[in-house]
Amino acid sequence: MIIGYFADGPWSHRALDKLLEEKRLKIAFICARYDHPDQMLKAKAEKNSIPFLFHPNINSADFLQSVEQYGSELFVSMSFNQIFRKSTIERPVLGTINCHAGKLPFYRGRNILNWALINDEKEFGITVHYVDTGVDTGDIIRQQCFPITDADDYSTLLDRAYVGCADLLDQAIGDILAGTAMRRPQAEIHPRGFYCTARGQGDERLNWQQPSRRVFNFVRAICPPGPAARCFRGNEEIRINSVDYLSDAPTYIGIPGAVLAKDAAGFLVKTADSYVRVIDWDADFKLKVGDRLT
Repeated sequence: MIIGYFADGPWSHRALDKLLEEKRLKIAFICARYDHPDQMLKAKAEKNSIPFLFHPNINSADFLQSVEQYGSELFVSMSFNQIFRKSTIERPVLGTINCHAGKLPFYRGRNILNWALINDEKEFGITVHYVDTGVDTGDIIRQQCFPITDADDYSTLLDRAYVGCADLLDQAIGDILAGTAMRRPQAEIHPRGFYCTARGQGDERLNWQQPSRRVFNFVRAICPPGPAARCFRGNEEIRINSVDYLSDAPTYIGIPGAVLAKDAAGFLVKTADSYVRVIDWDADFKLKVGDRLT
């Protein structure tokens, strides 16, 4: 099978390695994101004598004409940032597939692992699906779910998703090679599903006027390698990298954002219902009890 690989970032590196190990596959070309072509992918392409492409519009007539020479039977998308239009999707005889780090038909869209943690999910999904003209709406080939515990954060989910995406994509392509790939319409799971929007600058602002559980989930959802949660003491910014959720903390009325106490492990901050312990933070000033964070 001849594959055209549209890809970017760590998601795609391990997956490419697995595809290159499969003797029944040939990677005809690698197409990287146009704005910032992935240099690791470029190095892998050069090492394996694979044409390395990038183009501002993969749906344009000139791009499609340029890749016609490769005879791709299947297009594969892994963390690619352009929307595939009908003419591109249907170009290869076997169509186009995508690997998505979300439990489709839920968690379509962007920044899925962050949103799963923010929503206090107990699992996250990885789905390999056929691409259609919608956004993450195509028929499912394979799907696998992974548990989320309170010990998890954005970093741990990323590590598992990098591996899980590569493995599941490899299995799905194996199904296509064997002629056994299923096509499960997403409407069989839920008639509507839901979408997540991309997170952007300013979305990292921490709101202390939320229950402790929501504060905990928000902080772990965007901790490094994410931007980290941000709040302020006056005009001075503090990055909150990690907090402890204290399930036995009493519920009472107070001032959300107030620094309540300090100990060897960190400091306590009042939330809407109780308090959390901040255990990892960055600030250019020394916090004291009685400070108010906004």
